[in-house]
Amino acid sequence: MIKVAPSILSADYVNLQRDIEMVDKGGAELLHIDIMDGAFVPALSYGPGWVKAIRPITDLTLDVHMMVQSPERYIDTFADAGADIIGVHTEATPHIHRALQMIKNKGVKAEVVINPGTPVAAITPVLYMVDQVLVMTVNPGFGGQKFLPETVKKIAALNEIKKSQNLTFDIEIDGGVNDSTVVPAYQAGATVAVAGSYVFDNDDPVSRIQALKDATK
Repeated sequence: MIKVAPSILSADYVNLQRDIEMVDKGGAELLHIDIMDGAFVPALSYGPGWVKAIRPITDLTLDVHMMVQSPERYIDTFADAGADIIGVHTEATPHIHRALQMIKNKGVKAEVVINPGTPVAAITPVLYMVDQVLVMTVNPGFGGQKFLPETVKKIAALNEIKKSQNLTFDIEIDGGVNDSTVVPAYQAGATVAVAGSYVFDNDDPVSRIQALKDATK
């Protein structure tokens, strides 16, 4: 059964604590927080102050996805704010090993992220040091996009490497996730699903979390 990480990008900002408490009680395991700088991706979103404000109101794992250029500049700040996992895009820095090393040095779980156009080979040298790999199943920067089915092959390739090298990282998917698209991704090896609009754009977000879990039993 897949673990679910609702993305607060689609939550009600005015009633954010209510929405977080709702998905927590509804069975979510992580809370996905998208950090966007307006440069690496066109959109602009939260800073470390959001993570610091969210940390005291939930025991959910705070999964901070940094869609920013030169993420090394902000790793310590987000770690100090209370992030449990920090994800950095391999496309956003020429020093991906160093960035991941910085995350681990802060006692935070390290995640490497790849865009749809980036091959798995680009991150194989650092897979031994990560706790999670995020496969973008849409192009990053905007919610509500359609799942790209060709990304399932990358999930399968990562899962093969994971098994052959006896590694333990989670494989997370992000983008266009619903109770249909999650099935082939889960079958290929995905263990965590980020869901934003699918969960929060519904009158009953908890039922959507359960639908993702039911689809992957």
